[in-house]
Amino acid sequence: MDNGTDPTPTRHEAGNKRSFGRRIIIGVASLLVILAVAIGVFGYHYFQTSLKPYDADDQNVVQVHVPLGATSNKIGQILQDKKVVKSGMVFNYYVKSNKFTNFQAGYYQLKPSMSLKQIATQLQKGGSAEPIQSQAGKVLVREGETIDQLAAEIPQTTDFTKKEFMSLMKDQAFFNQLAVKYPQLLGSAKQAKHVRYRLEGYLAPATYQASKKMTLKQIVTQMVGNMNQQLQPSYAAIKKQGRSVQEVLTLASLVEREGVTQSDRDKIAGVFLNRIKAGMALQSDITVQYALKTTKKTLTYKDLKVKSPYNLYIHTGYGPGPFANPSASSIKAVLHPADRKKGYYYFIANTKTGKVYFSETYAQHQEKTSSLASDNK
Repeated sequence: MDNGTDPTPTRHEAGNKRSFGRRIIIGVASLLVILAVAIGVFGYHYFQTSLKPYDADDQNVVQVHVPLGATSNKIGQILQDKKVVKSGMVFNYYVKSNKFTNFQAGYYQLKPSMSLKQIATQLQKGGSAEPIQSQAGKVLVREGETIDQLAAEIPQTTDFTKKEFMSLMKDQAFFNQLAVKYPQLLGSAKQAKHVRYRLEGYLAPATYQASKKMTLKQIVTQMVGNMNQQLQPSYAAIKKQGRSVQEVLTLASLVEREGVTQSDRDKIAGVFLNRIKAGMALQSDITVQYALKTTKKTLTYKDLKVKSPYNLYIHTGYGPGPFANPSASSIKAVLHPADRKKGYYYFIANTKTGKVYFSETYAQHQEKTSSLASDNK
């Protein structure tokens, strides 16, 4: 039906639509130009900033490991991750454009305040074959501390990482060198089977100086040397008792965690030795915690059945080796135990008071355990 109107747009209306379309295109193009300029400005600023030191005021030394065969691109990423340079990509561009080549593998002591030129020059000169300490520090080995626990603390006071320390603890060649140097101390450890770490128990508790330019091997050698010095007067007694150093340190590591006072440790050592002589399992929760790599105090029935040579609930004897690094007092307790002739085979502590009770029979032990149930919840 014809209503008298013409549906064809007028020339004015068509012109308005084309004009609006052009404005949109121009607007989008303008935004793209502005965005491109902004990216360019930002990129230029980022590039120029990345050519400068990461932090000109930061003189702290960062130990950086450059692996064999690493490309400049890979090295740049390592330096960026270690926060020595701002951009690994810019570092890679810089060394290539300035013809820096022949970077050497090794460990480097670098600072965030160093320029890219200084870093590149150092990488050409070469680093050390193994990690070294950049400044004076200290390492504390606590009584009853495990190698895993010590590894977590190493980075807090030295330039060495947890990974580097753990790698050294698993280094058989390093252990063999120590065994040659300290044959009396490490002879039985060298023969041990199924051990987690051969140096577990052999790092004498003490505070050690980590002098400048010292290697991690030198620091650990101090610890082992200290243990050898402590045991030197006792090697004859250990041999006379028919035990090995590995066995003595194993029991000492358990006594360390089970007893607090010297008197209690002497008696607990006597209990452990009585049980071993009788062919009984030591049944120490500490052995299960070590097997499970846990520090939880309450163990389940399932935990006590864990299949591990370190679980001395299901295995008799000493087990593979020490469960921690024992103190001199705990070692003394094993070499000079108390009250063995009283025939104690069991003990339990009141967790509230710390008092330790000793029993001759399992029935007596159960009775004492029941009486302490409310305190030992």
